[in-house]
Amino acid sequence: MTTKAITPAKHKKSLKSRLWDQKYLFLLMLPGVIWVLVICYAPMTGLYMAFTNYRPSQNGYFFDLVNAKYVGLQWFQYFFRNDFGMIMRNTLATSLLTLLFSFPAPIILAVLLNELKSIRLKKFIQTASYLPYFISWVIASNIFLTFLSGNGIINDLLLGLGLTNERILFFQHGPYFWWIIAIANTWKGMGYNAIIYLSAISGIDEQLYEAAEIDGANRVKRIWHITLPTIRPTISILLILAIGGVLSTGFEQQLLMGNNAILNYSDVLDTYAYRYGLAKGMYSYGTAVGLFKSIVSFILVMSANKITAKLNDSALF
Repeated sequence: MTTKAITPAKHKKSLKSRLWDQKYLFLLMLPGVIWVLVICYAPMTGLYMAFTNYRPSQNGYFFDLVNAKYVGLQWFQYFFRNDFGMIMRNTLATSLLTLLFSFPAPIILAVLLNELKSIRLKKFIQTASYLPYFISWVIASNIFLTFLSGNGIINDLLLGLGLTNERILFFQHGPYFWWIIAIANTWKGMGYNAIIYLSAISGIDEQLYEAAEIDGANRVKRIWHITLPTIRPTISILLILAIGGVLSTGFEQQLLMGNNAILNYSDVLDTYAYRYGLAKGMYSYGTAVGLFKSIVSFILVMSANKITAKLNDSALF
């Protein structure tokens, strides 16, 4: 006959006791929580402005906001009746072209860098490719304005190669502007985004490549059947984020490279909200346009996440 030793049951501490035991951790976390509440959530009270006819006065922001006349969805209706079609056309055209170039570009760059045998060359290309990310849009925009000007190097090359008979004024033709912004966004963010894919590729087991090489798989087949399937979860997550930001096509680049001659093609949601909300003092209208963008972006993120979860179980949340 065997007997089991009787161990006393552990008494589960109450929530209050556990919080007290970890009080120093919560104190360390407190500044971060306060920062998030003050910087991220407190300004969201201004969203109420989109449903009012807000007029600033000398009485203070909150007093003016509370006492502003409530107009419901009037500003949203005004936006839909007037410039909605043009602004959405410009925003979607620019963002979809940017997504077309900027999403596959870092994947291709990361795969090619991973295949380089020369470590020195690999480091040089990687540094040169993500350096534009740290250049401000003021400098980057001036680079594009200079290169694509009437006397710029691009026109010199086109004339020298016989591809055109006259100099092209790229920033005077509206449809060209969409492609310029897409290329500029891709050039600026490609190298930095490739770091994420390089990190995912570095975690692949080398034995998989060795086994594939023994089976006779060449370099292209190893990339197609090992590298890309392995980093598919990373690709899916970044695709979800990219789709969620499809309406965030940019602000600085449009504002710096656009001009009045092509305003009907360069004006997107962000610049439109800025022009009316701040430049023209229509604060409620600008807030309504910004809130519309945020709601649509949230719906796009949730939809892309759900679709991706059904396809390959690589959802963001």
